Amino acid sequence: MAEKDLQKLQERLSEVRNQSSILNDISSTAETSDIATKFDKTSQRSTATEKEISAITPLGPVGLDVGTSHVVVAQNERNHVDTIKQLNAFFTIPKSKFAKSILEKNNILHFELDNLFYIFGFSAENFAKMFNTSTRRAIKNGILSADEKDSVHVVQSLILSLIQKPKRFGETICFGVPGEPLKGTGSVVYHEAIMKRFLMSLGYTPVSINEGMAVVISELSQDDYTGIGISMGGGMCNICLSYLSFPVITYSVQKAGDYIDKMVGLSVAEPATKIKSIKEQSLDLYKEPKDRVTTALHIFYEDVINNLLDSLQRVLSSTDQIPVISKPIPIVISGGTSMPPGFKEKFEKSLKRFTFPVEISQVRLAEDMLNTTAKGALIMAMTEAK
Repeated sequence: MAEKDLQKLQERLSEVRNQSSILNDISSTAETSDIATKFDKTSQRSTATEKEISAITPLGPVGLDVGTSHVVVAQNERNHVDTIKQLNAFFTIPKSKFAKSILEKNNILHFELDNLFYIFGFSAENFAKMFNTSTRRAIKNGILSADEKDSVHVVQSLILSLIQKPKRFGETICFGVPGEPLKGTGSVVYHEAIMKRFLMSLGYTPVSINEGMAVVISELSQDDYTGIGISMGGGMCNICLSYLSFPVITYSVQKAGDYIDKMVGLSVAEPATKIKSIKEQSLDLYKEPKDRVTTALHIFYEDVINNLLDSLQRVLSSTDQIPVISKPIPIVISGGTSMPPGFKEKFEKSLKRFTFPVEISQVRLAEDMLNTTAKGALIMAMTEAK
């Protein structure tokens, strides 16, 4: 990127800084001694824009979700679950005094490494749009990207943009980790170990939790934490069968939101970033598709759902670990990929074509699909801290 390109930023920064990313915060009230039931799912706290995000110094347990698309931090504040998030993306520009002055003047999140400035978080997406290109990701298919040599530095910087060292040394922080992929590449062990080491260096006592189990803890307290929790994110779908809060089976499939964007883009000769925007802003799976893009979105949504349910059928049918469960159990789904209207109905329609060794009572969506994993991690952290 040339100096003359960077100069264009001066003209467009005011526009960029007005682009806001809404942070959904859940409120709650304490009603019983059960930690999970302290969170009232019906109320909403005020929202914040990107430029209002600032790192907190936690006093009390913390929940952390390092997802493919976003990094989310959850903390209990006077019986309110406060969540803040950053986009898990970055963008690089050549290091120069001119670029540095622009970044520092406008408080744009960045760090220096070698001969580059790494712009990260929501700002990275704005920069990429300005230069008509795509952001890069430190997390790929749910785990640290092996394709990006500086992925660890980026993820650490993203976390530090949300939380600093705790007020009390040794504060409990619980973070989500994916299940081992049935097929695919990358090491969950490496991913988990890197996260633990970094959080320990900040003065936390880190505890990991499977992402699917975090969904169970967040959403199935009224079902004795018995059921199937599914987190459908950008890089993977995480699945957990839990019985009385014990994770009996956990795994993941690396076919989720990013796969939909990529395959639809290839099918209709459009950029995946454009498909992602259409998917998130206007896709309605209730309605019959009316053009090539929405037709392809319907097709690949069905592909992802069928792939997930086929894996669940095969995994559950091939194991002898399933306990005797006396009554039907629910499936609860969270994650950004499950957010389009009509998703639940499409999932239920596909579910009828599969049989499992356990009976399913119902399918329901999480109350706050983008923050469910962080919330479940927070509940676990609060339990561990006790």
